[in-house]
Amino acid sequence: MDSIRNANEEELKKLEEKIADAEENLGESEVREAHLAKALYFIRIRDKEKALEQLKLTEGKTVAVGQKMDLVFYTLQLAFFFMDFDLVSKSIDKAKKLFEEGGGDWERKNRLNVYEGLYCMSTRNFKKAATLFLDSISTFTTYEIFPYETFIFYTVLTSIVTLDRVSLKQMVVDAPEILTVLGKIPFLSEFLNSLIECQYKAFFSAFAGMAEQIKVDHYLYPHFRFYMREVRTVGYSQFLESYKTVTVEAMAKAFGVSVDFIDQDLSRLSAGGNLQCKIDKVAGVVETNRPHAKYQATIKQGDFLLNRIQKLSRVIDREDFSRAFRDLEVS
Repeated sequence: MDSIRNANEEELKKLEEKIADAEENLGESEVREAHLAKALYFIRIRDKEKALEQLKLTEGKTVAVGQKMDLVFYTLQLAFFFMDFDLVSKSIDKAKKLFEEGGGDWERKNRLNVYEGLYCMSTRNFKKAATLFLDSISTFTTYEIFPYETFIFYTVLTSIVTLDRVSLKQMVVDAPEILTVLGKIPFLSEFLNSLIECQYKAFFSAFAGMAEQIKVDHYLYPHFRFYMREVRTVGYSQFLESYKTVTVEAMAKAFGVSVDFIDQDLSRLSAGGNLQCKIDKVAGVVETNRPHAKYQATIKQGDFLLNRIQKLSRVIDREDFSRAFRDLEVS
């Protein structure tokens, strides 16, 4: 520890000398670069408070809006490392305002999408995270926070629990950028494709392997139990869409688990409102009571049409009344 502290002190002394030299002999841009170098060193040794202080000092010497956005990205890296999501949220809002001021090119905009997607994933907003990640697949350049393989890992995980089967096939399974990386990540290909192909036993088997990776992930491990529940809900929902009723035994066999496990798991998910089904314990069957998506869309459109007709009828009634009243006045 003493040797590390001494090395840090020596390096910081050199950086201070560069700042002093720049202020005495060089221009404003060189002064800014010297202060930025010191801020980056504090980030490197993970001295959060001093890094933020130095970044703020560097921002005061920065004129270009694009460079200010780069400073926000450095702040985001530090905030994500310490899981300071309040700072992450404020920094993302700040970056968006800078972009609106015309200081961001598309490369910075795409980087900001990845940072925001990571923030959404880390705060359980998986739907928005999946949307932002999918939009950034072909333009990913944010290697400073994680490699491309990790980005694809997050994209697939968030997409599975938020996209319907058709969208998942079009946007993820058939995406060439994802296909080039999918096989490099253990269990991910089996996890994704078995769900699409309705191979639920293989899906659960691959999910067990994926769970070990999620447990050790810096951003996903706090949501491990929540994500496990969401994935099981997706698998069960897709399976039950094909049946009005199905025996618990047949469902357990399809997923490669025991009857008791399916019975308990479905009971918890159904009671929590995650699954629209009920278990007939006496008959040993699961009954689905969720309306079909097309049926729900038809009902929604019908309600909208009825509301329009009611509004129109009230307008017509008022016009008829007004016309009758004018006729009465004339007579």
